[in-house]
Amino acid sequence: MTTANVLVRSATTADVPSIWALREPLIEKRVLLGRELVEIYESVQELMVAVSPDGHVLACGALHVMWKDLAEVRSLVVSETARGLGLGSKIVEGLLARAKALGIKRVFCLTFETGFFEKLGFEVIDDTPVDAETYAEMVRSSDEGIAEFLDLARVKQNTLGNSRMLKLL
Repeated sequence: MTTANVLVRSATTADVPSIWALREPLIEKRVLLGRELVEIYESVQELMVAVSPDGHVLACGALHVMWKDLAEVRSLVVSETARGLGLGSKIVEGLLARAKALGIKRVFCLTFETGFFEKLGFEVIDDTPVDAETYAEMVRSSDEGIAEFLDLARVKQNTLGNSRMLKLL
């Protein structure tokens, strides 16, 4: 298979069971945060998928808006059988295009795959790149990804070994 015959598109509700199955092995390895199936359906509009010509979801990823100029690339997964084909890059490129269209200026990710994201222009950061007023607003969110971005103590167990990365658009 080549990437030439793989379609990268917005996810649909029909893709959710496949996205769920694609995520499960990484959740079991504690590479991805587990989410309830209902949460995947609720966030389907954030997701993009790479689909083979026969309709199988080979990769997925999401863009989650965190603030007026800030979003997160999250839940990037490529199936074992499709690794090395560049599908992860295609998904991230699609998510970055979506971010630009929304007026996002900065895109964050929390990842073990720093080399992959560096190739796409992300840089490792040490701090939380928001001012105190924005931090005070964002801390009110119940979203675990935002808690990880803010480096809150209650999610430290989720972020051990991950690198915080940022790309300016």
